[in-house]
Amino acid sequence: MRPPSYKPVVDEFAAAIRSGALAAGTRLPTHRALAHERRIALATATRVYAELAAMGLVVGEPGRGTFVRERSGYDGLEPSRALPVERVADLSFNQPLAPEQGVLLRRALRALAVSGDVEALLRQHPPGGRRPDRAVVATYLLERGIDTAPRNVLLTGGTQQALDSVLSALTRPGDVLAVDALSYPGIKLLAAAHHLDLAPIPVTGTGPDLSALDRLCRARPVRAIYTIPTVHNPLGWVLGREQRDHLVAVARARDCLIVEDGTYAFLEASPPPPLQTLAPERTCYVAGLSKNVAPGLRFGFAVVPGHHVERVTRSLRTSAWGTPGLVTALATGWLGDGTVTHLEKDRRRDAAARQDIARAALAGLDVIAHPASYTVWLGLEPHQRPDHVAAVLARQGILVSTADAFATGPYRPHALRLALATVAPDELGAVLRHLRETIEAIPP
Repeated sequence: MRPPSYKPVVDEFAAAIRSGALAAGTRLPTHRALAHERRIALATATRVYAELAAMGLVVGEPGRGTFVRERSGYDGLEPSRALPVERVADLSFNQPLAPEQGVLLRRALRALAVSGDVEALLRQHPPGGRRPDRAVVATYLLERGIDTAPRNVLLTGGTQQALDSVLSALTRPGDVLAVDALSYPGIKLLAAAHHLDLAPIPVTGTGPDLSALDRLCRARPVRAIYTIPTVHNPLGWVLGREQRDHLVAVARARDCLIVEDGTYAFLEASPPPPLQTLAPERTCYVAGLSKNVAPGLRFGFAVVPGHHVERVTRSLRTSAWGTPGLVTALATGWLGDGTVTHLEKDRRRDAAARQDIARAALAGLDVIAHPASYTVWLGLEPHQRPDHVAAVLARQGILVSTADAFATGPYRPHALRLALATVAPDELGAVLRHLRETIEAIPP
């Protein structure tokens, strides 16, 4: 079978961009000029640029043309971290840690070493975890307003595996997954892996456009709605009770599954009820300990409706056979003795202090952020391409994320996502001021 006519053109451009023959920032021919030059149809030329954009090699600017992308910094789903200078600050990824956590880890490991049956940690644990460990998580979830039986709690190797297992078990290739137009990048990876059709929901200043969601569900057979209602990543919103009731009503009317991501929910001290409590019969709630405890502690969980538990458990068995005993013992020990609750309170104070620093350093700019979160959404001027801005910052040792990483549809806002948790607090203000000065110095 012959390859499509546009493929050789795509391959030629891709090779030139990757080799450096076409330098970053180069303006490419218009669609019409490319069609004339290569003697291909205009629709074929459009397909060429669409495929190059999907590969992360070019970016289209409405009214300005198509440009070779700058690929330094965090320019999409996969970060390029080989910087031309010594790294100054990583604002592309949140790795919240506190100095005393090393002491906590040593104590916990010593306690495990002298526990009664330490060899049990080396035995095979069942998929979804042992019942006593699931009960510890169920008890902890009461603090988040979720009252569920241990049998509905499944332990995983982090939130991403929880999401993966839920989608693997409860969707099929070709299913429509409704998702915010700006959302957690990992959901795009999972949708691609499971061959799901992402349907972006337009976003407003306070949450997803739920009227648009309703219209979407009327027009298409939406299988599931992925949502981050409490401290959204990257926009920081917390949906109010009325919005939550509206979302649940849409899901019930159209018989949609709800996948609720609670990764950052701990940062909101008094949130409205989780969607899981409003629609427990159709909501899978996923979260973990990467942001409230440590990113290297790959421990997560899914709260699953009873009629789905068996299918999600089979999915977990397929991907990992069982939960890791040592990590589970460490995590459930900290959940049970109050360490996680203590760390969450510290994280809220730390995040609020970092937001204060960010507001002062970025005053007057287009900033969207929850007052106690670890992220800032920074809007750029129309002439500032996010990939170019990210590359300029990377050349000065500062890594940032561009809007491309979070966009689930064709619209790519002129914006950066700044992660505040990794840089030392006493350095954060200077880093953000440097970032601001660098961006403001970029010419039109």
